[in-house]
Amino acid sequence: MHRKDLRGKVWTPRDCHWHSQSMIPLIGYTDKLSARPGDTVQVKVSSTGSEPYRAELVRVVCGDPNPAGPGMQTVPVESDFEGTYPSRPQSAVLGSHMVADLGESHTSLPPVITISALIWPTLPGKSRQGVIHLQRPDGETGFALAIGPDGTEAIYGDKALSVSKQLRRWAWYRVWATLDLETGKISVGQTPVGPPDLGDDDGTAHLDIDKAVPVAPARLIVAAFNDDLRDGHFNGKIEHPAIHAGSQPEGDILAAWDFSENMHSLSVPGTGPLASDGTLHGAPARAMKGSSWDGSQMSWHQAPEQYAAIHFHDDDIADCGWETDFTFTIPDDLKSGAYAIKLTCGDNWDMMPVFICPPKGRQNADVCLVISTFTYVIYANQARADFGPHWTARANDWGAFPYNPAEYPEYGLSTYNDHEDASGICHTTWHRPILNLRPGYHAFGDDFAGSGLRHFPADTHLLAWLENKQISYDVVTDWELHHEGAALLAPYKTVLTTSHPEYHTTETLDGFQGYRDNGGKLVYLGGNGFYWRVALHPEKDGLIEIRRAEGGLRAWAADPGEYYHAFNDEYGGIWRRNGRPPQQMVGVGYTVQGEFEGTYYRRKPASYDPDVAWIFEGVDDDILGDFGLNGGGAAGYELDRTDDKLGTPLNTRVLATSENHPDHFVMPPEEWLTHLKTWSGPPAEELIRADMVYLDCPGGGAVFSVGSITFCGSLPVNGFDNNISRILENVVRSFSGQQTR
Repeated sequence: MHRKDLRGKVWTPRDCHWHSQSMIPLIGYTDKLSARPGDTVQVKVSSTGSEPYRAELVRVVCGDPNPAGPGMQTVPVESDFEGTYPSRPQSAVLGSHMVADLGESHTSLPPVITISALIWPTLPGKSRQGVIHLQRPDGETGFALAIGPDGTEAIYGDKALSVSKQLRRWAWYRVWATLDLETGKISVGQTPVGPPDLGDDDGTAHLDIDKAVPVAPARLIVAAFNDDLRDGHFNGKIEHPAIHAGSQPEGDILAAWDFSENMHSLSVPGTGPLASDGTLHGAPARAMKGSSWDGSQMSWHQAPEQYAAIHFHDDDIADCGWETDFTFTIPDDLKSGAYAIKLTCGDNWDMMPVFICPPKGRQNADVCLVISTFTYVIYANQARADFGPHWTARANDWGAFPYNPAEYPEYGLSTYNDHEDASGICHTTWHRPILNLRPGYHAFGDDFAGSGLRHFPADTHLLAWLENKQISYDVVTDWELHHEGAALLAPYKTVLTTSHPEYHTTETLDGFQGYRDNGGKLVYLGGNGFYWRVALHPEKDGLIEIRRAEGGLRAWAADPGEYYHAFNDEYGGIWRRNGRPPQQMVGVGYTVQGEFEGTYYRRKPASYDPDVAWIFEGVDDDILGDFGLNGGGAAGYELDRTDDKLGTPLNTRVLATSENHPDHFVMPPEEWLTHLKTWSGPPAEELIRADMVYLDCPGGGAVFSVGSITFCGSLPVNGFDNNISRILENVVRSFSGQQTR
């Protein structure tokens, strides 16, 4: 079958045809996604209603709004914050910049000063963008260096002067502006940096000014005019901003900031008598190639001087910065699980998930479910190219969560989207409303997609299954796993993943591996898991970095030389290119993606072997999972398979393999050597499959893997009484030492 393929199109703010320009009437976020008893969660709310809104705590059982399934199910839970709160709107200001206070000697600046920087503009034709602003104590413009459609500009009070030569995109320039109070002039200049060419974009301009008075600035802003407005933010790279004495950008330095220093931090050391340390706001991208990068080093920490640039954007976000409306201290007796802080105001509602872990060092169940919050946040506010009226119609018909990031990009988009300047978004944060991290949110609106759920809403199929089977479980997230390692999982008899545990730090991958290799029994219930490497910011919790380095199915590609994370020293990209393909740990790894459709598995001869027959006890079918709420089948959307070359253990048993996938299922780039030859060797049609596998591990551990994102969507079918449900129940009860009912 053939359908229009939109997977290759990346949504950007320029594509926002349906944006209503109105605020979401009721929305909020929490300062953390997971917590333990005794922890306090801050809740931040924006409500445009004239009446107070109501807040309460609910336990999330199922977040699928599809009327063909169990439906949305939440259970009210008593809490100390339950009640009404006054409505007030709060809004996000996007954009990144640096702010630095100037020393006391700023009041006696020399009569001639020059401000300068190296810049690499990405949207030079856009309206005026600040490069350096020496701001007066009252917030008014003192003296500024900027760019605009007519090139580089100098601004002094209400006076503006332009070079009147357009800047090119993605080209380096040295730019400067001089204020000369002795002669009563301002000057501005720009000159290309790099190989000579025949372009006419080098120039200077001068303007006489009357009644020139000293600037006496209180602070310096880089990459913006004001830190509380998106208008005027710079798009592109900036390197070596400085204030000089005299009329040349090579004059004595009064203040300067070297962006190659303190790379892991949101603080930039300043040098010179006027300088203080600069603070970065909005999490711009660091460890970016600078004007001196020559290709001899691909790692910023091997040659930091070649990576002395920061890439700023007017749509960056690190934290909405909303005021806290109320707090929630987790009570000691609150059962571990998935909860949500539910808000209602008239017909409007919101639910903000909070995952409650058991007290540190305590195990309340034999089964542990690891929630993939890093993946949730990497996809936070993904605006898809296939969004349209059909999505809204389905949301209305189902009573689903009604807001889509494609309509409301004001909270920042996901790392699967581009910035407005066409560079890929490499930072994401949970300190903002995340529209697709909501019970009732559906990612796909097509009929063939079924429920069309991904990430947390899709994972509630597994939560509902655990509740239906009365299997006790604890919940932890990858945040706790990152910080506590395999010791966090060690007490549990079995550990389950969610449907798409795609993004991992070195620490979380080590945590899973350490659990498996020390007698743990791991159940991998998804597809395209353990695929990308990410980094957490060392100073700002909830801020995550992804470098989409060479290889992998990528929404965008990092530029050569920008493959190493700035948040740490690690090489980014997929784990396969970092020498740790998922086949080594769970037997299978990502091999194919299609549209949001599923087919089925067919049992293999190995599934009838006596030593694994217990997995299929009570299952007489040869065809498995030819049904499902997500995509219509248990084997769909993104699939994983075995591969000996990538490290699938020799004792791995292939229990079942999917088949009959539509022709829009294709392999990712890393599976191809040429347009005809695959990396593994067999023809492509043999590699387009999901493998369900079992393997024993050293130390008494074991792994059961399903290799499909839509697997858990089959669990609720027929009231949780079906062959997929039975297979999983057999595995979980056996691994955890329970009797199958």
